Amino acid sequence: MTEGTKRKTTPRRRGKPIEVWVTDGEKVVITERAEEAGISRSGYLRALGLNTRIHSVVDLKAVADLGKISGDLGVLLAC
Repeated sequence: MTEGTKRKTTPRRRGKPIEVWVTDGEKVVITERAEEAGISRSGYLRALGLNTRIHSVVDLKAVADLGKISGDLGVLLAC
């Protein structure tokens, strides 16, 4: 493979689905939390069910924003 060529991964196939009955409100909350983590609802529920740590994308963005603010503050103080 040449540089710059991306290798496509095959989708993760599962053998058996599990149905989970939730209220409309619970579905909204699950969807929001999965989006915050940057994963699908299915992946989010799988991670919770298997007691896997879920890293929030929101937290990573907050850390990046703090780094930018710190850099801007340094520039302002140097002037």
